[in-house]
Amino acid sequence: MVLFAPHYLKQKPVLTTNPVAQLRALLNDDMQAVDQLIQGSLTTREPLVDLVGHHIVNSGGKRLRPMLVLLAANALGCEAKARQIMAVVIEYIHTATLLHDDVVDESMLRRGAETANAVWGDHASVLVGDFLYSRAFQLMVQLQDLRIMDIMADTTNVIAEGEVMQLVNCGNPDTTEARYYQVIESKTARLFEAATRSAAALADADEATQQALGDYGLCLGRAYQLIDDVLDYSSSSEEMGKNLGDDLAEGKPTLPLIYVMREGNDEQKALVRDAIQNGGIDKIDEIRAAIDNTGALQYTADKAQQEAQNAIAALSALPESPYRKAMIELAEFTVSRSY
Repeated sequence: MVLFAPHYLKQKPVLTTNPVAQLRALLNDDMQAVDQLIQGSLTTREPLVDLVGHHIVNSGGKRLRPMLVLLAANALGCEAKARQIMAVVIEYIHTATLLHDDVVDESMLRRGAETANAVWGDHASVLVGDFLYSRAFQLMVQLQDLRIMDIMADTTNVIAEGEVMQLVNCGNPDTTEARYYQVIESKTARLFEAATRSAAALADADEATQQALGDYGLCLGRAYQLIDDVLDYSSSSEEMGKNLGDDLAEGKPTLPLIYVMREGNDEQKALVRDAIQNGGIDKIDEIRAAIDNTGALQYTADKAQQEAQNAIAALSALPESPYRKAMIELAEFTVSRSY
């Protein structure tokens, strides 16, 4: 059930409902418990940690990653307290990466509000990010499950590696599509995978089901990032909650740009090469025109659609339930969203 599709997709169904609000309604009791646990575990002896932590955690994110934990865990009958703790762990690790990302990228806007580093400075943002990482592992200890520690230790290591890979790619117009996929899988998709795989582990699902749930998360995460990279050239600042062209300003060779470098004419290639190398957005209108004229957005959106379909196919391992249905709808929303 595709709820709506932005202009870069071929079909344009009419928006009929808010799927994120539907998810929160389905998971209402769990999400209330998760929100309470987040608020309680952010309290520290240092007020600045509380201020920065609450700023980023409560800044209007969709909380898709903790909802993924809860959807998968409920679909498999996982115990409530364990799934709620795991949801907070995933949210804290995600939040920590945002704090660090915004410092590295020198971002000033996220989710329509000033970033923590814009308000309190880089030092505070990095240190509070470190606090959230360590608090996540403190919560994991409460689960007393070495499988979860193994999943999350590997995940955080891969995320850090992905951050370095992206840093190396910045300013490199010869970045390949394969290299791009390595980055988005490491930086984004692996945490989605950890959310669903850890839920299956906590539910004591068999190895085949754990693998299937991990595949769902990994494909969903890739689809999510692909659409984010489309939206950087097709949405608006108000919809996205960040400054459009930020990736271009930082010299990030995302898939739409990589496609132009491969398929565009000499003039288009030279335009994009210069923008990636010099990290400028003074010619963003010309670059957007090159992206449109080469079909780069449709190419990227089609790749995202395939990932979403692969994610949905992986859910055949789950029994029919409202939670499985919601996971299918979440995959469809991920590739049809405009924010």
